[in-house]
Amino acid sequence: MDKLEKWLENNFAPRVMKISSNTEITAIKNSVMQVLPLIFLGSVFCLLAIPCDFIKWWPNFFTGYNWTFGLVSIFIAFLIPFNLMELKKKRKSRLNGGISGLILFLLSINPQFMADQNTALTTGKAAFSSLSGIGGFGAGGMFVAIICGLLAGFVVNLFSNFSFFKEDSVIPDFVQAWFDSMLPIGIVTLAGWLLTDASFLNLNLYQIIVAVFMPLQNFAQQPWGFILILFLDCFIYSMGISGWVLAPLETPIIYGAAAANVAMVQAGTATAATLNFYTYPLVYCTYLWIGGIGCTLPLVLLLMRAKSKQLKALGKACIVPAIFNINEPVVFGSIVWNPLLMVPFWLQGIILPTITYLFTKVIMFAPVPAIMFNLWYCPYPISTWLVTRSVQAILLVIINFVVSGIIWMPFVRAYDKQVDEKERAEATGV
Repeated sequence: MDKLEKWLENNFAPRVMKISSNTEITAIKNSVMQVLPLIFLGSVFCLLAIPCDFIKWWPNFFTGYNWTFGLVSIFIAFLIPFNLMELKKKRKSRLNGGISGLILFLLSINPQFMADQNTALTTGKAAFSSLSGIGGFGAGGMFVAIICGLLAGFVVNLFSNFSFFKEDSVIPDFVQAWFDSMLPIGIVTLAGWLLTDASFLNLNLYQIIVAVFMPLQNFAQQPWGFILILFLDCFIYSMGISGWVLAPLETPIIYGAAAANVAMVQAGTATAATLNFYTYPLVYCTYLWIGGIGCTLPLVLLLMRAKSKQLKALGKACIVPAIFNINEPVVFGSIVWNPLLMVPFWLQGIILPTITYLFTKVIMFAPVPAIMFNLWYCPYPISTWLVTRSVQAILLVIINFVVSGIIWMPFVRAYDKQVDEKERAEATGV
């Protein structure tokens, strides 16, 4: 155990931290954070649309959902190169980067404007409705948006210091900026045309990117893939590394899958067998991460009953954030690089996902979430009820909560005994 801990601390963690601080990764993380308000709004509109199934006169709030969450990839395509230029201290090129990313992304999905206002917009070669949430503009195009944003950012950064004019040129600065911005944007546009719409090359950038990432998306929806991803979230978090390091891979999957579930509900094809399992609402709002990643609310409650004054005080300080699924205080206050609590933290990422999969996909005791819900700070089981309207779902949350507490208990007792003995020794001066 000591050798493993030393290897994790001295080799694995520094390398992951280096990856997480990478400029491109940071740009993606920042961009996702900036579109979260739109995703939250989409969740609210999705909830408001539920009564449409029961009340004929109820407004169709899916319109608001489509124009917020349903357009999230457009915003990502603009923000990634914009933020990338900011991080690289090329602020004058920020707008050029954002515009280039947007051009390349729109070229890749080949939007076509339709006369029928009910259809509004379709995504050509992508063969999806753009305002369904699963098409090019919605979460289904997020992988494509990320790649297009990074490619555009690379080109704009490459030419950020280039100018057609000499320093002593009499041409006004704003005119120079016009002409200098034409080169990178022109290169991105030409490359996008060649990769998406040049008939003689017969290429389709959208389908190429989707095909590359499709195996990952399919793997994540399988039980082993689902369990592995959630274990990795707990594993790296236990070393003080934010789960955002996995955002470029996880975010398109969990939001795209949730959007696909919503589309199936709208089309009337949603069943327990067809609904995607690894989605944002299932993991963060319905069944699993009670108190935050790794199901830490039971841990906080156990700490509140600890013999150690230090741990009892920590538990009391963390209880309110934990109720609202904010667990940074307890994770960094007790779990990070603490072998006694790291192990049960990892077990949460294996055992609870397994239980949830069995009770939703195998036994079909509780429903798989079929709406988009992103309000992770809503306390359990309130969020569970809002997402599912199911008593069985509430029971499954209780099962996960009890099992989580059983996992934490022996490790917390051992840790409490260790800290309590240390406190007593310090108090007696031994």
